[in-house]
Amino acid sequence: MKRKPRVAFVCSSCGHASVRWMGRCPACEEWDAMLEEAVEEAVESGSRDATATGPVRLDEVPVDSASRLSTAWGELDRVLGGGLVPGSLVLLSGEPGMGKSTLLLSMADKVSPCEVLYVAGEESPRQIRMRADRLGVRSGGIHLLPETDVSRLEEAVDALEPDLVLIDSIQSMFSPDVPSGPGSVIQTRSCALVLHRLAKSREIPIVLVGHVTKDGSIAGPKVLEHAVDVVVHLEGDRHHAFRILRAVKNRFGSCSEIGVFEMRPAGLVEVANPSERFLSMRRGEVPGSVVICTVEGSRPVMLEMQALVSGPTYGTPQRTVTGFDQRRLQMLLAVLGRRANLNIADRDVFVNAVAGARVDEPAADAGVIAALASAASDRSVPADTVVLGEVGLGGELRSVSRVEQRLGEAARLGFRRAVVPSGGQETGDSGIEVCAVDDTAGLLRHLGLGHR
Repeated sequence: MKRKPRVAFVCSSCGHASVRWMGRCPACEEWDAMLEEAVEEAVESGSRDATATGPVRLDEVPVDSASRLSTAWGELDRVLGGGLVPGSLVLLSGEPGMGKSTLLLSMADKVSPCEVLYVAGEESPRQIRMRADRLGVRSGGIHLLPETDVSRLEEAVDALEPDLVLIDSIQSMFSPDVPSGPGSVIQTRSCALVLHRLAKSREIPIVLVGHVTKDGSIAGPKVLEHAVDVVVHLEGDRHHAFRILRAVKNRFGSCSEIGVFEMRPAGLVEVANPSERFLSMRRGEVPGSVVICTVEGSRPVMLEMQALVSGPTYGTPQRTVTGFDQRRLQMLLAVLGRRANLNIADRDVFVNAVAGARVDEPAADAGVIAALASAASDRSVPADTVVLGEVGLGGELRSVSRVEQRLGEAARLGFRRAVVPSGGQETGDSGIEVCAVDDTAGLLRHLGLGHR
């Protein structure tokens, strides 16, 4: 097929292409995102993909429920939905230094005795061998391929016929048929589509490492996330040992599961009981410290929320938040002042989820309210108490899901009392004292944090 080169303008955010430059992308409405790229356009039509097939009845498609490839890591298999599905394309993203390459090499070792092709686009084989020695990797089934040409990768896959392909990273790969540099929007999109076809046609799971931009989103066109089957994000604080692997997209399982790992000198180690580890450094009854229970996928996780109220240091009060949504905090401060008569809007407020965790669930609202009131009044919440509930704009405490499972986890860790929203929700017989309250004012009175 003859091709002729042409020039197009492609959006660096969403991948939208245009024949002319525009200051604002018409698809994602991002300003100054249209970049000039050299592409190729087919001048002949009528060709068909060699892998294309005709329509097939749905009930005639063969399904093997036991065909998943286990990684031998319970936390990783939990996030993936039970293991790697043959023919799937998995994208692993994360900030630099989170341990993506370490996780990839450890995965290659744990799936032994399977044959694994490790494509190194950013490191030399010597560097990978040095990391393997540090991690104690001794598998003889790992084959290193220092290559960035995606066409040569296809040849290596046909020659080796591996059970798993690991690529570090997708931004380092390029296709010789696309006259553009590695990491560009068109190169990333073209390589992703080639790898997608390779995974589906060979029935081989392929795991890609993806870089992130300075705002935390995955680098490259949005079509990269659409092309893959699973997107997992490795997050955490580089100053903490804990790493959380979170499923962002999963066509083969739940998108709400997380896996917890701990970074040690010998590499990543899975944490089978994250609640105990997150609460291991808690000092007990300290003003501003409250324990909450969130549900991540199918597992309840106990966390400590901390708050500090002071100042103000400057003319404008500060709002510093780590691991919690800042806009949600602004709403809770307004509810606290309007519905509970505790106005701290003119003071500096700091909120922190310990151990580098990130809390997105509304069930943490009541715990944050209690932590703020505790810090403002300098009175502590009993150390054996867990607080649950979503807070509405009217100051009411709304019920949360799976209360019985949350209370069971709290009782297992030695908590004796739980404050939950009233409303007839099932609490079960967990052996823990349950105290039901209607609103934020009642919550503060029950915890002894109201006005003296």
